[in-house]
Amino acid sequence: MTFQRSQVYILQSRLQEAPQFITIVTGPRQVGKTTLVRQALAGCTHYFVAVDQPAEARPFTYSDFSSPFSEVDGAPRDAAWLIRRWQEARQQFKTLQQTRPQQTFAFVLDEIQKVPRWSDTIKGLWDADRAQGLDMHVILLGSSPLLLQKGLTESLAGRYELIRVMHWSYLEMHQAFDFTLNEYIYFGGYPGAARLIRDEARWRNYVLASLVQPSIDTDILQMTRVDKPALLKQLFELGASYSGQLLALGKVKGQLQDAGNETTLAGYLTLLSNAGLLTGLHKYHVGAARKRASAPKFNVLNTALMSSATPYTLAQAQADRSYWGRLVESAVGAHLWNTAESYEDISYWRESPHEVDFVITDAVRMTAIEVKSAAATGQLRGLEEFCKQHPHCKRLLVGAGGVDLTEFLSYPLAHWLDTP
Repeated sequence: MTFQRSQVYILQSRLQEAPQFITIVTGPRQVGKTTLVRQALAGCTHYFVAVDQPAEARPFTYSDFSSPFSEVDGAPRDAAWLIRRWQEARQQFKTLQQTRPQQTFAFVLDEIQKVPRWSDTIKGLWDADRAQGLDMHVILLGSSPLLLQKGLTESLAGRYELIRVMHWSYLEMHQAFDFTLNEYIYFGGYPGAARLIRDEARWRNYVLASLVQPSIDTDILQMTRVDKPALLKQLFELGASYSGQLLALGKVKGQLQDAGNETTLAGYLTLLSNAGLLTGLHKYHVGAARKRASAPKFNVLNTALMSSATPYTLAQAQADRSYWGRLVESAVGAHLWNTAESYEDISYWRESPHEVDFVITDAVRMTAIEVKSAAATGQLRGLEEFCKQHPHCKRLLVGAGGVDLTEFLSYPLAHWLDTP
């Protein structure tokens, strides 16, 4: 049986309703967005258009219809092209309504961010459909969350619902590919790379060449203005190697060639975060301004990005207790980030000599988390000091001597805010 992620059922439930909003499916590269949309559309009449697929390779439609394309291969994907595709979808929907008026119909556009000014065009087309009473579902997919967000806020405010598809969790990789916990910590949550892990050199080459490079070169550099692309790539490589560690951006500049100012580096770190690659957690402060001014704690958003950047094999990584500890901590941080809701926040805390690995919060709740990959020794002074300063905070030890790591990675961030 084909594995299905939870977002499949969310999308299926939306398709059972009358279309009130455009459905946006977004997330990092190679997390299965297109696959899960196809799964959700099984049994549903639909018209699927991949923006980045050559015209002569289509029709790429899983509906009862076929629609030959008039333009030749290489035709520009612009507003006029988008209007023509939308008109074809409208015609298919109207034809379906004549024979099966109760049948759901969906128009799907994959990699929509590659059409210039796509949001303005879609706004006009969507509003026209509403005015004419055309109840056609519209689903947009994209692998550049930053560009999608820009289009959504500029033109489509109030017209869409978002379905976020993040990196695969431990439970998903275990159920779909029989990953052990240690395999997940090291190899991460990329489904396309799962069958390569028995040949670690091949797996590493695939992650670097087919996942990391396109994420930076295509999803960021070709779609967003970056004045110093080499600097952005260096920042990613440095951040991945330092994942789980604190490194002030001022110090980062000394390890990078042609480094810009700290504002430039912070902006590039935001781009990497939006691409699902690397984030910089801020120090916990009550004030947002003080959070932004703190040194970031680097954390890869999929541990494959950290493992593939080093020459360690799985066995060698486990033998290096310091490195494995950072890898485990990075897996916890990535899990928190990938399961957090928009109103939940993740940070760290440090007041020398005390520190806490992660502080998770929402509007009213707070949990301080310490991660131990080896047997805990002595008191957890960082947790004790932080909770002393914040009496309403819950404390949580993950790993040796606390909540089992398998259990922790089986629940989203919100669960650990609720847990006493």
